[in-house]
Amino acid sequence: MKWMIASDIHGSAAWCRELLAAFDREGAERLLLLGDILYHGPRNALPEEYNPAEVARLLNERKDVILCVRGNCDADIDQMVLEFPILTQHAYIAEGSIRILATHGHVFNTETLPPLRKGEILLHGHTHVPAWEDHGDFLYLNPGSVSIPKADSCRGYMTLENGLFEWKTLSGEIYHTLKA
Repeated sequence: MKWMIASDIHGSAAWCRELLAAFDREGAERLLLLGDILYHGPRNALPEEYNPAEVARLLNERKDVILCVRGNCDADIDQMVLEFPILTQHAYIAEGSIRILATHGHVFNTETLPPLRKGEILLHGHTHVPAWEDHGDFLYLNPGSVSIPKADSCRGYMTLENGLFEWKTLSGEIYHTLKA
């Protein structure tokens, strides 16, 4: 199965449309969203074409393929307009021999680890900076941000297929790969 993994849309309808166009182009079967879907948060400037209602509409059209974890900017009220679950703090995904704990990153992260077994992957967004770090007992991966990239990174996402992670710009250009 091919997964697309993205984080931190923050209510940007423009960048959400770009993400969904990339999803279609990739031919992915599932879209894993790592939180911060509708609201931009008090520390971020308004993203381009800030329109949380439109983001909800766009994502609801794909509700059958979306798996989502809750970000620090996601609230119970957001669940009232989103037709797929967004309120779980983490999800455990087994893809072949790969074991992933997916979370947003504001509760569990490399400083405050969730329960991980040796060889598992900690996957989170929150920082808005792509990452692929080997921490010895586990890998830490981050797709960066769809709408508000930081630290001179690009807007982007990751894919996972057949044990290969690829980091891509929203236009689909691969800039890093990692075989798990």
